[in-house]
Amino acid sequence: MVRASQLLHPQREPAVPRPAATVLLLRDGAGGMEVLMTRRSATASFAPGAYVFPGGGIDAADTEAHALAARRPTQSDLRLTQAIAAIRESFEELGVLLARQADGRPVDAREVTAMDRKAPFAAQVRQRKLVLAADQVFLLAHWITDRDLPRRFDVPFLVARMPEGQAPVADEAEQFEPVWVRPADALARHKSGQFFMIFPTIRTLERLERFASVDAVLAACASEQPLWTSCPRAGLLQGAEARYMEHESAFGELALVCPDGQMLHHLDWRTDQPVALLKNLQRVTAPNPGVMTGPGTNGYIVGDPDTGYIVIDPGPNEPEHQQRIWRATNGDIRLIVCTHSHADHSPGARPLQALCRHKPPILGLPSAPTARPASEFTPDRVLGEGEPLVLSGGGVTHTLKVLHTPGHAANHVCLVLLEDGLLFSGDHILNGSTTVVDPPDGDMTAYLDSLDRLAEACDEHGIEYILPAHGHVLGFAKQAIGMLKAHRLHREARIVAAMRERPTGTLEDWVELAYADVPPRMWPVAKRSLLAHVQRIEALQLVG
Repeated sequence: MVRASQLLHPQREPAVPRPAATVLLLRDGAGGMEVLMTRRSATASFAPGAYVFPGGGIDAADTEAHALAARRPTQSDLRLTQAIAAIRESFEELGVLLARQADGRPVDAREVTAMDRKAPFAAQVRQRKLVLAADQVFLLAHWITDRDLPRRFDVPFLVARMPEGQAPVADEAEQFEPVWVRPADALARHKSGQFFMIFPTIRTLERLERFASVDAVLAACASEQPLWTSCPRAGLLQGAEARYMEHESAFGELALVCPDGQMLHHLDWRTDQPVALLKNLQRVTAPNPGVMTGPGTNGYIVGDPDTGYIVIDPGPNEPEHQQRIWRATNGDIRLIVCTHSHADHSPGARPLQALCRHKPPILGLPSAPTARPASEFTPDRVLGEGEPLVLSGGGVTHTLKVLHTPGHAANHVCLVLLEDGLLFSGDHILNGSTTVVDPPDGDMTAYLDSLDRLAEACDEHGIEYILPAHGHVLGFAKQAIGMLKAHRLHREARIVAAMRERPTGTLEDWVELAYADVPPRMWPVAKRSLLAHVQRIEALQLVG
């Protein structure tokens, strides 16, 4: 866990989320599945003017109304309460009632119209001997409002089929303009500026547009578990707020820099100056964006004015880039570490060393004979497996532990900042893409074994975040490693299938089958990793 003393910003306690419930009323229209939405009042305290699904806070009366509702055997008391709250809110806001008569007949529109939407809901249901159709309300997703907002809610997003014969009528106080809309159309209208929606609504519709029918949605919700759970995080991008779910590339960086959720961190890529991530950690991105490097190659500066600094991956030989690193450290660089010897990582080491008065040693592993000429590298001192690199001063210590992780390159190392549970992954783990494993210096079996080693290190050292050489900080470190390995093995299975389908084929034949989900312009790069997979497949005799 990151030390509180190293956080950039004073922390504050986020507002406590209040329990609420939202329901997506669905129907099958001529052009596809549609969802019922309404526009909130411009004076509403939450999401004013936004198009939303009906819903609101959970009342004590919702729990007390359990006896008035039908429930599934697998529906817990909590889910029943949430379903009742959603049914009540859809009635109060839109005059839609998910209920039936005691004998099982559906409630007709006349009875619904005769009920008072402002009077106590449960009392009217009891008086009319109705049964709330909570058994027909299913859990789709679970959202918790972002930590930066002053009003927060803990909300299940529920789904139900719209009752036949009923029509929505807005209360004209909190809700206006009920509209049936296909998810794709709502998203297109929002993008054009005609249909304002907030982040959870947008992301829910993006997931919902993949379903062809109401039956398909309800079938997907049969497990009683949410299809996803999210408490988004917010940062600043091009001067505007930007929000991200847990699986999106910037989420981990926002969690590292602003764990309490304050919207303070800028996500724009900067190559003109370092970006502070913690008090003892800065990222310096080289001005070398491209297909293989993404926004550029990340180097990192670990340390503070009292301890001095260790520079990880000084990047390509780009004088202005090395000058920026030197200025960010006030020239007090104690060690320069190269995770490996590729041309965008290590060539800047000697020029940076030359800028420093005390000539810090360059550490790493020497390039293997299998390395290409552009990747030849000889450090001043060879790093040992498990070796600690220690900075100390002012009562503070920063310790980097060395892990040899061959695979992407034979001389690749990763580093663990022990006191803060951070993994500097070099090119072994990237954010937003998978690294190339290019034989002969790259080896797929070694790469996968190194992933296992890093997963073990997550447990051993409490690693929560991964700082890659390309892309934003990754959160959920061990989960990210597991997903990356699963992706590699899935790709390998596709390659095995391609080799079996075309047993006399070439790499060109196999790449178009195994990488059919990748744009053809990327196939020349993909062939390099495909070769590494083929070598592993043949060594393990996976194709008979």
